Amino acid sequence: MKRTFGASLIAASLLSLAGPAVAADGDTLTKVKERGSLNCTGHNGSFFGYAELDDQGNWKGIDIDLCRALSITIFGNDDTLNIVPISWEQRWSTLQAGDVDIVIKSSGNTFSRDTELGLQFTQPYLFGLTKVMIHADRGIASLAQADGGTVCIPAGTTMERQIASIASRLKIKLEPVLFEGSEEMVAAYMANRCDAVVEFDQTLSIMANDSGNPEAHVILPEVLAMEPQVIVALEGDDNWVDINNWMLTALLLAEQEGVTSANVDEMKANPPSSEVGKLLGATPGIGTPLGLNDDWAYNVIKQMGNYGEIYSRNLGDASVYKTPRSFNALWNAGGLLYPMILD
Repeated sequence: MKRTFGASLIAASLLSLAGPAVAADGDTLTKVKERGSLNCTGHNGSFFGYAELDDQGNWKGIDIDLCRALSITIFGNDDTLNIVPISWEQRWSTLQAGDVDIVIKSSGNTFSRDTELGLQFTQPYLFGLTKVMIHADRGIASLAQADGGTVCIPAGTTMERQIASIASRLKIKLEPVLFEGSEEMVAAYMANRCDAVVEFDQTLSIMANDSGNPEAHVILPEVLAMEPQVIVALEGDDNWVDINNWMLTALLLAEQEGVTSANVDEMKANPPSSEVGKLLGATPGIGTPLGLNDDWAYNVIKQMGNYGEIYSRNLGDASVYKTPRSFNALWNAGGLLYPMILD
């Protein structure tokens, strides 16, 4: 997997001012195949558990693994995957400029992104509760007591509006301190430049544990929002959105049906159901309607595992973060995630 830096980001920012952009001919898959590589979003620094660099400079995280899965869906491997590091604010302009083919970067689907920016979304692949964490020595047990405090916020995200909205509702004043880079924001909070920090609950737990003194931080009880995290494409290319949706369903369906990276060959040779047979390409039909080969989902599961395996190694039990699945479990295990019907 290669790392590359997005070109034309200044031009991309100017383009974003011109109004909604669409994939004119609905040909993203063709463009990616002709180029021979997929350009997918990374992070400007490390966003722990989602898109981060290891000690060898290799990308990892749940968003990165979904980029890898999409590359495997198209090419059968992720050898030519390009990860383009961008900030939160650069997501849409970079997509509109064509510097990335898809945004897989912990992003929510919102009204303005749909109607003003011309973006299109997949089903959710993760759910995040937006919450606030504060230094324990402030002696604050609820957000209503934080009047006059400062809050570190990732710039260019929905969290800017969410914290402003709850402050207005509680009739308190909170001074926002915006940061483009996640690492910079975490460092500022840990250095007491902010009284509090706003992020998804999983990320706040990771931050507290990484500090070496989790008891020094309190995640306040107020939930600012429940935000489904989705894959984002330009409007006008339904097939490209379909490919991403069915990739997510393949991962979720594999977990639901007990198909893993370890047993996928056995499952393909002896499918326990017609649905699993079609999923793994033992019977034809899952590829051609999308412009793909019938073994694309088999390749993804063989190389990446099912959704549960991906979650576990990046955020869950097999990771350093040990974040519970909670809402991000399957529907039949008390969560909100589910596959579409593969008929």
